[in-house]
Amino acid sequence: MKILVIHGPNLNMLGTREPDVYGCQTIDDVNNKIYAAAGDFGINVEFYQSNSEGEIIDAVQQAAKSAVGGIIINPGAYTHYSYAIRDALAAVDMPVVEVHMSNIYAREDFRKVSVTAPVAKGVISGFGSESYILALHALKSILAG
Repeated sequence: MKILVIHGPNLNMLGTREPDVYGCQTIDDVNNKIYAAAGDFGINVEFYQSNSEGEIIDAVQQAAKSAVGGIIINPGAYTHYSYAIRDALAAVDMPVVEVHMSNIYAREDFRKVSVTAPVAKGVISGFGSESYILALHALKSILAG
């Protein structure tokens, strides 16, 4: 079973970007944590990060053409307004779990709306990098049937 983890805009700045909100872990730290957990779950995982909406859409579409069984996506700020990413996720025939390190519902009003959530199997928010591990567990259960 292969899972694609997509990190959206500004997540490459983890570790220095608002550490009071996102913590001090870098994107490499987060990916290493996901990789270790995925190994424990018997899941192969690939990582992709982009600050570009179009590149994220391309990664979603490419996943649909490959052996990827599911997607974990943190769309970053695109969560709140990218209908193009939403449509790309809706077009792929695989489960998607939306992830956020911060609790988007406890932040600014504009962050409380996700246009991508309605096409995801679920949303995990507010548990820091552990949100990704919870998403792995959820996808493993979904894909196991």
